[in-house]
Amino acid sequence: MIPAWLVIGGVALLVALAINLLLRGDLKWFFQLRRPRWLTFERAIPVIWTVIFVCGGWSAYIVWVAEPGTSQTWGLMAGYLLLEIVTLLYTPIMCNFHSLKIGAAIGATGFFVCLILSLLVLPVSGWAVALLLPYLLWSPIGTFVTWKMIPLNPGAA
Repeated sequence: MIPAWLVIGGVALLVALAINLLLRGDLKWFFQLRRPRWLTFERAIPVIWTVIFVCGGWSAYIVWVAEPGTSQTWGLMAGYLLLEIVTLLYTPIMCNFHSLKIGAAIGATGFFVCLILSLLVLPVSGWAVALLLPYLLWSPIGTFVTWKMIPLNPGAA
């Protein structure tokens, strides 16, 4: 039997690859946008998101191991999958539509999906919720940065 951590990681990787292959965003457009002067940590953002995705996968693993195969657990796995999809859609959708407002909306949506998922996961495992905290802390920052870029790039609103 395949270990649960491998299945969860494999599904997450396949979803990420599928979204990145099927929905290529106009990254050139995004990298040409002006950023706030105080945005000095942009190079750390890929590392931050990597940590967040690892924590999310670990959280899903804890939930699965707590009650494997139940309908409630499958529902929570669907919630984790939805969170991953919303998060990964941020860049290609925003870049394809050339709209920072759409990016901010997707960022805010991810926060609320994670908040609802955290509330649903809480009765199963406090540790699983704790591993979702990096998402809940970072997502509003990323959304705020996107929102603050709108006045600097009026044509990209």
